[in-house]
Amino acid sequence: MPRGAPARRPNERWSLDFLSDQFTDGRRFGILTIVDDCTPEWLGLLADTSLSGLRVARELDRIIAKRGRPTTIVSDNGSEFISNVILAFADATQV
Repeated sequence: MPRGAPARRPNERWSLDFLSDQFTDGRRFGILTIVDDCTPEWLGLLADTSLSGLRVARELDRIIAKRGRPTTIVSDNGSEFISNVILAFADATQV
């Protein structure tokens, strides 16, 4: 950390991202990664053939129940993150 920079605390900012790949039979799957940018610590890694906004919100709720609410969550504008479910989650949790 540069000298004079403010200290960063756990749960200050989480990053979400999706990775994708496919099985040898051609079926696709996605992997949701959730990282605390300030520690840096992996908070979640969820892989499945279908990761809806509802599934993302449930995973975030699970992590928040265990660890506490982040101040900020950053992500790209992928369809998984701009669904009405995720917008409702952000409103309900004030993240």
